[in-house]
Amino acid sequence: MHIVSTLARFPLPLDAGIIAKTKKIMIKALLTFTTLTVFSLAAYGQAMRETQSVQIGQGRDQKTIAMVRTDTPPVIDGVLDEPAWQAAAYIDDFHQIIPVEYGMPTERTEAYLMYDDDALYVGVKMFIPPDQITANILKQNTTIFSSDDFISVSFDSFNTKRGGYFFGVNPNGVRSDGLYRNISQFYVDWDTIYFVETGRFDEGWIAEFEIPFKSISFDPNTDTWGLNFSRRIQYKNEQVVWVSNDRRYDPSSAGLATGFSGMNQGLGLDIVPSTSVTSDRNFISGTSGTDVQPSVDIFYKINSGLNASLTANTDFSATEIDDRQVNLTRFSLFFPEKRDFFLREADIFEFGRLNQNGRPFFSRRIGLSRAGQAIDLEVGGKISGRIGDWELGALTIRQDEAGAVAADTLSVIRVKKGLFSESQIGAIFTDGNPTSNLDNSLAGVDFLYRNSNIGEGRIFEVSSWYQQSDTEGISSDDSAAGISIAFPSQEGLTGEVQFNRFEDNFNPALGFANRVGVDQSVAAINYNWRPENSPFQSLYWSASWERFDDSTGNLQSEGFSLTPLDLTTTLGDRLFIRSNFDKEVLTVPFQIYPGIFIPAGEYDFENHGVEVSAANYRKISGRIAYLEGTFWSGRQQRVFGNVTWTPSPRVRANMGFNITDAKLPEGDFITRLMTAGFDFVFSNKLSLVNLVQYDNVSETLGLNMRLNYIPEAGQEYFLVINHNMQDYDRDNRFHSAASTITAKLSYTFRY
Repeated sequence: MHIVSTLARFPLPLDAGIIAKTKKIMIKALLTFTTLTVFSLAAYGQAMRETQSVQIGQGRDQKTIAMVRTDTPPVIDGVLDEPAWQAAAYIDDFHQIIPVEYGMPTERTEAYLMYDDDALYVGVKMFIPPDQITANILKQNTTIFSSDDFISVSFDSFNTKRGGYFFGVNPNGVRSDGLYRNISQFYVDWDTIYFVETGRFDEGWIAEFEIPFKSISFDPNTDTWGLNFSRRIQYKNEQVVWVSNDRRYDPSSAGLATGFSGMNQGLGLDIVPSTSVTSDRNFISGTSGTDVQPSVDIFYKINSGLNASLTANTDFSATEIDDRQVNLTRFSLFFPEKRDFFLREADIFEFGRLNQNGRPFFSRRIGLSRAGQAIDLEVGGKISGRIGDWELGALTIRQDEAGAVAADTLSVIRVKKGLFSESQIGAIFTDGNPTSNLDNSLAGVDFLYRNSNIGEGRIFEVSSWYQQSDTEGISSDDSAAGISIAFPSQEGLTGEVQFNRFEDNFNPALGFANRVGVDQSVAAINYNWRPENSPFQSLYWSASWERFDDSTGNLQSEGFSLTPLDLTTTLGDRLFIRSNFDKEVLTVPFQIYPGIFIPAGEYDFENHGVEVSAANYRKISGRIAYLEGTFWSGRQQRVFGNVTWTPSPRVRANMGFNITDAKLPEGDFITRLMTAGFDFVFSNKLSLVNLVQYDNVSETLGLNMRLNYIPEAGQEYFLVINHNMQDYDRDNRFHSAASTITAKLSYTFRY
């Protein structure tokens, strides 16, 4: 534990030094970047008025490819040497979206597509000098999109222009799949079974995909799917696609693949048995034990568009742990869902484009107590999918008792209907209360109007929603509603206005609401300039305002944020400058740190900060940020960021830090959150990941080790070790508190 204890003690004598040195570094970096910006804009001013892009109208022409059926499926080996590929549908008319939309790519890309009864086959040849291929990631289940070269193919298998699947891979054969949600957002936590191998040739690299029809849903009455490709050339910070609109390549702007027919999904049955053996020990109570936990998940396609799922004795012991956070606000923090059962087709349950506060359904509320402790889930079922223009999601889970909270059945139903070409209307119903014995239910409706063809590909969106909760003992002031109008875009002037109301007793027990009894008003305006023939990829400016009034109309919070410069270079490095001007009104004292209370009153904040980051594909990457200014009744200095070292795809080390030094009349304090990771990747099938997390508020230091073996998609083996230590008397000496060791295996039987 020497390394661990050193990590915990490291910030103590050096906090002031770290902050002072960071401040000097940031000032120098700011001066350097500003000088470079002014010089380069002057030098390239004339060149930026010249364009190498094709006409916008040409770039947005509808592209269509006729699919080819094959009688002989290829061998998935990353070579593309089978005769069947010679007869496949062929695409090579790609164009840039970064740096110049509709510009000619600097490297050639060739894509081949075909299918048979059982699967869709995609082969892609990516031309690039072999010594310029960027392939830092070797561990499966790692995000590749910001670090490596990659190719992804996306399918809107219902041709609704509202959703779809994407399947990607980097040159090392690391897979990344996901869903589109809310039309344009990536949802990378969704996983399915597909096969892909990569290879190299004299002029670049190759990806060869097999996507089983058993792994996706589709409309058998539709012979046309939405189709798109996206390729990243990392060393040039260049991205090319097949079809785009306003630099977007989501389902609303995809091309078409025609001629699908006669696909076979078999029985559409996946049976995934799992077994875990867990040994745990509590060092405080001296107790220990071993538990064997068998579980099973069953997935069945009712038809080609509708899926049924059943889980029994659900086991989440191998789920990735949460990133630790230190909360210096009055409101509870949001932690994302990471459990596979709930992530399947999670996009269907999205509501009103609410990201956090006010969500009517948030699956993380199920199976976890208020303190974050796991609660047994006895059995659960889900039906989800698409039928024509309709989307349906229905989930019910039987949650075991937890302390004084009785066992309960928790249910949610979500329905959406597509309107026009890109819009939709929907409803949601929930029933059950996972953290209380009070009965609770909720009903809500939402509407989205979206038009991506408002003059030269501009986008216009109107979103509105209404929710009514029903909690035992509450009879009034328990609704919420919101409306927003937005002009989102990847370039030029954009803006949004939004208003939300959350009444005092609004309680989405199966959702997430950390701020109720308020009216929220939001306005934002942004401008994104993408100069051509310049060392800068984009220069971004923004101003935003947000205000919260309580139910009596009195101010609770108000904030104005100004970003005078957010600069990204063509190499992917970034400079970010921001100022925040906030006001907070406390009606009751607020404990910000153990033993330190902020008195009731009105407080003005003014903070200014700068951040510099190095692109993720570099051997040494990361970001460092510095912020200082007024903070409640005093002042604060804050430094945060992370550094990652990737000497090879097999070794990765990273360190994160977040240090706040607050000096208040009520008392000074320093919060420290430190993380350190050490990954050893033996192949794209076997990896050992180590994570250490420490914060000085709880004085808890946690070690998480995960040995993960994935021989092929659908098979997975884990050995997970968690060990927590605490400094009970805060003398910088840590003592073991609890530990668990879990071995788990799961195997998918597909019929």
